Amino acid sequence: FEELCRFAPHYNTMEAEEDKYVKFENGLRPDIKQLIGFNEIRDFPTLVNKSRICDKDGKAKANYYKAANEKSGKDLGRGKPYDKGGKKVNEGSIGGK
Repeated sequence: FEELCRFAPHYNTMEAEEDKYVKFENGLRPDIKQLIGFNEIRDFPTLVNKSRICDKDGKAKANYYKAANEKSGKDLGRGKPYDKGGKKVNEGSIGGK
């Protein structure tokens, strides 16, 4: 974000600091924006650091639940494909022919 701000002279002044963090905050993912918005951070570097922490924590949480779900799924036999080609032994004897 900082690298792209250099092409917008409006954001390079001290008076535009508030505009910069509003623009940054509006570009965040909704889940991070919701967490950050409650804090009402008015310092741009702090806003960036808190956003990175929220993003990192969110990814760690997702990985934790993904790993836990995969572990429990293996024990219960979930996710195994059906046997499409196999027939039952007594399948042909039903029907009277």
